[in-house]
Amino acid sequence: MKAEGHPILNNVCFLDVASGKRFLTKSTMKSARKETIDGVEYMLVVRDVTMDSHPAYTGEKRIVDTAGRVEKFTTKFKRAAAKK
Repeated sequence: MKAEGHPILNNVCFLDVASGKRFLTKSTMKSARKETIDGVEYMLVVRDVTMDSHPAYTGEKRIVDTAGRVEKFTTKFKRAAAKK
């Protein structure tokens, strides 16, 4: 078995920006940012959404501005129709 055929597992800390929660694990992901936690150096990977803050896992309902999206869509295609 070739040694260079397998990815290297690194100690990784995933940081959820929304909740501030940290997940310590091993992963093949790499990062230039590093952080030492309990004497162990972890590569810090920043994420916007994780299972700690995603609405599907937390059960939160978020309001989506559908009216604003519809208005944006109609104005976009009114301009396109006016050009023709």
